[in-house]
Amino acid sequence: MSRRYPAAGKRILITGAARGIGAATAAELARRGARLSLVGLEPDLLERNVKELGDGHMWAEADVTNQAALDAAVVATKERFGGIDVVMANAGIANFGTVRTADPEDFARTVSVNLTGVYRTIAAAVPHLVDSRGYVLIVASLASFVPMPGAAAYAASKAGVDSLAASLRMELSQFGVDVASVHPSWIDTDLVRGGEEALPTFAKMRTELPPPANKTTTVEECARAMADAIERRALRVFVPSSGRVVSLIRPLSMAAPLARMARGRLAENLTQLDKENQARGATWR
Repeated sequence: MSRRYPAAGKRILITGAARGIGAATAAELARRGARLSLVGLEPDLLERNVKELGDGHMWAEADVTNQAALDAAVVATKERFGGIDVVMANAGIANFGTVRTADPEDFARTVSVNLTGVYRTIAAAVPHLVDSRGYVLIVASLASFVPMPGAAAYAASKAGVDSLAASLRMELSQFGVDVASVHPSWIDTDLVRGGEEALPTFAKMRTELPPPANKTTTVEECARAMADAIERRALRVFVPSSGRVVSLIRPLSMAAPLARMARGRLAENLTQLDKENQARGATWR
């Protein structure tokens, strides 16, 4: 049986905590007795979430692409709680469309938030994590292992996050800091629902994926898995757990025969996705 490190009393900073996985995980951790610092871009939601969590929590407005704002949020957290035990780097966005139609600036923004933002978050917090021999939970995705035509920026950034987690794990282990990656599949959040509402072809393509990549998990179930990972100091987590299979068969997903088999239907879907995305003309989060 794996050792557990109860969340009670832990000082935990979560980025992207205004809604979705971040907000749900904060609520689950608060129920387990942790003290939360919620960091994000929507102050009204952050303030509301902190009030719902009860006494002993805080929030700070910060964009993970802004190092000065992140540094300030980390300093405020350390001053409020006296230290930081856990950082959950969760902030993320997505944009859709193929390279023929998607704005390169949208690609760059997605990578800046999803990948560079994770690095910035950990860089800001690492001195405090070393002091506490703490734990980092990086929210990657099942897309870390699966090419996603029509969502190349998201897949590339999440693949980068998986590699980043592995590198930082080796860098920080000598200081007693554990670094983990968590790989959710489709979670019932604003991010997924908003994408499906705005882009019906995205919803169609998602249902055509083979299991378990087409499974939707509740945000509450995902939050419990995140909190459990923190309490176990797990190094790699899949939500749902069957997603581990996808990581093991990743080479097959790149195989030329499978690409040829998918080309006809995929080409039709991508053409329609581009039309919908051009009509929309926006990155969503």
